[in-house]
Amino acid sequence: MKTALIVRHVPREGAAGYLQPIEAAGYRIDRIDVASPDFPGVDLCHPDLLIMMGGPMGVYETDIHPWIPTQIEKLAARLAADRPTLGVCLGSQMIAAALGASVYPGGHMELGFAPVSLNAAGRGSPLRHIDGVPVLHWHSDTFDLPADVELLASTDHYPHQAFRRGANLLALQFHAEMGEDPRFEDWLTHFWADLDTARQCVHALRQDHDRHGPSAVAAGRAMIAQWLAGIETKA
Repeated sequence: MKTALIVRHVPREGAAGYLQPIEAAGYRIDRIDVASPDFPGVDLCHPDLLIMMGGPMGVYETDIHPWIPTQIEKLAARLAADRPTLGVCLGSQMIAAALGASVYPGGHMELGFAPVSLNAAGRGSPLRHIDGVPVLHWHSDTFDLPADVELLASTDHYPHQAFRRGANLLALQFHAEMGEDPRFEDWLTHFWADLDTARQCVHALRQDHDRHGPSAVAAGRAMIAQWLAGIETKA
């Protein structure tokens, strides 16, 4: 059976809605937290599929999180080998850093449900499934677009919302996996300061989650299923 490894930067940010298409594609899923004492010894090149999820830390906060340079170094080796890799939010920023791009604070807290704007490449990619669908955004960091990748989606505040490189690399700044996972309440509790920064009402955000969440997850699952179906396996 093919193997998939989910890297969690905080336990409350797992693959959520993406688990279904990953399992349906025939992967046996393992998980590792970066806080685990086993993480430094993990070979990120080994799994058939690597999924790196989000987290509240910044890629540049290496003094606070000394595991970040190790993860980026291991990730760079995996990307050099063109091994199938998916990054979500912080995971997408990690991919950008591993490809040599700068990651930095964006100066605006993008938080709430809203669609992304797809360019022509995005409309011809698996992201076509989320075209016009409000998905969850929860970040304030951004990155320069790495060399030799294809931009797929943007928003008004953040032009680099999604990119790909060939068939095996997909980076998503937004959270189309979230909308039915009960851990969303943990986000509201643990990241409450972000709500203040974004001037978001917790009750309104909870209502948006109930209204838009199921359609966001359905679209996100279709997107990931199509991407997985197009992965190119290396001999």
